[in-house]
Amino acid sequence: MPITSSEHPDVEKFLALVESVTDLADYPNASHVADLAVVYDSEHVRRIVGSEGPQVLMAEFAKALLDGPGLVVFEGALADSEVVDRVSSEFFAMIAEQHARGAVIGDHYAKPGANDRVWNALEKLAVANPAAFVDYYENDIIALISRAWLGPGYQITSQVNVVNPGGQAQEPHCDYHLGFMSQDVASQFPAHAHRVSPALTLQGAVAHCDMPLESGPTLYLPYSQRFDWPYLSWRLPEFREVFRDHVVQLPLRKGDAAFFNPSLFHAAGTNFSTDIKRMANLLQVSSAMGRSLEAVDRARMTRAVYPTLLERSLPGASGALSDASMANVIAATAEWYPFPTNLDRDPPVGGLVPPSQAEVLRQALSERWTVEMLDQALSQHSERHLSW
Repeated sequence: MPITSSEHPDVEKFLALVESVTDLADYPNASHVADLAVVYDSEHVRRIVGSEGPQVLMAEFAKALLDGPGLVVFEGALADSEVVDRVSSEFFAMIAEQHARGAVIGDHYAKPGANDRVWNALEKLAVANPAAFVDYYENDIIALISRAWLGPGYQITSQVNVVNPGGQAQEPHCDYHLGFMSQDVASQFPAHAHRVSPALTLQGAVAHCDMPLESGPTLYLPYSQRFDWPYLSWRLPEFREVFRDHVVQLPLRKGDAAFFNPSLFHAAGTNFSTDIKRMANLLQVSSAMGRSLEAVDRARMTRAVYPTLLERSLPGASGALSDASMANVIAATAEWYPFPTNLDRDPPVGGLVPPSQAEVLRQALSERWTVEMLDQALSQHSERHLSW
């Protein structure tokens, strides 16, 4: 049943949850706890994956996001500063182009002009600089935490946020899906939908510069995601007061990444600095079985990235990718989930589902198709998905 007006969220229960304490012993592979957040050394994570496989880590990450503080930080997630800087240059060029044509890009929770946004930065980066896209999204930490929370076939979208000096803090909020709905609309969803919604997306942010506290890195309220009704409570003044009294704020270094449950109360902080343009690449990762935040032309991305992937699929090539890195890039580029489709045109052959866009890309790389062959195959794949 939908939520009724008599079921007002209980702030005392909320307060009891957010006063929880994080015990490092519950997360044996973490390096330390910082302001209740579970912090991992990315190189240590990579060594564990190499020696023991990813499963034990993925279970630990999911535990932290679901029942723990709801927030995990990876120090040195993107260890190569040169890659981060190349991608930052592309993002700043996109922002400069927006300014040149007089565009004022709006924000969900801040006044237009207080910061700079690049929407659908994922597709724009793939088209503008395929090599930089590949070097960035081959990243194993992004892939590992995404699979830990969402399983295979996750869909990455990316929105760049630059909070300029003097930019004011956002109001605390929860995120997509139910977090983007009005109070009235969200209250019409049944209780189980409020529990399921956070399992369909994962929030992340990669620091593209050093973010000391004065620059206003994100404010978090650990354990708030454990509350039954986060999506109905974040606008209420008594809950915002709890946020103000219990909020934590974590400084980040360039290349660090934070990931959190989308029902966790959070907000961008005020940039008190005079010279730090605080840039973060915000990653909204969605389950293959959900609806992602942005409309992304993944066929266009696949066409743009394919020549680089083809070149780097050869052993000994400059910047050659391992099988795991190649899989990470494909996951960030092509559509893994084969539905919705037109089953008259696109019947399952030899299995329960028809081939996905990602499978077309993998076949093209395996058989070393020409660019023209891939283009034709993607066009045919798209036509099979039309309803008529």
